[in-house]
Amino acid sequence: MWVNMTDKERQVKMRLGWFRHVEEITGNVAKTCRYFGISRKTYYKWYNRYLKEGEKGLVERSRRPNHISKETKHQVIEKILYLRTNYHFGPTRIKMYLERYHGIIINSATIWKMLKRLNMNRLPTNQIYKPHN
Repeated sequence: MWVNMTDKERQVKMRLGWFRHVEEITGNVAKTCRYFGISRKTYYKWYNRYLKEGEKGLVERSRRPNHISKETKHQVIEKILYLRTNYHFGPTRIKMYLERYHGIIINSATIWKMLKRLNMNRLPTNQIYKPHN
């Protein structure tokens, strides 16, 4: 009979298999790690989690940070939006303006990403530079 397993259940079963292999077959962590193609550091990381938390500790955890340390300040975002909407400056010019007149150092790529996230990365069609004939 076919049993549908989720990825998390498969991971737990695989890691439990490592521990069982050491206990029942080889009795040697290094040999087991070579057999499964994992490092001993990885084995012990999961083994220690298993000892502390049981099977719940064998599920992969999120690697997403809990806190973003370099988040752009609200006042800087307001200045960027003001320069974009009123003067139609691009990211490089906004960067130079903020650095020269406000002492704010910010990367032009960061400014562009911010404008893109706010759907302001493209100028209105009537504001795009058109050369004279």
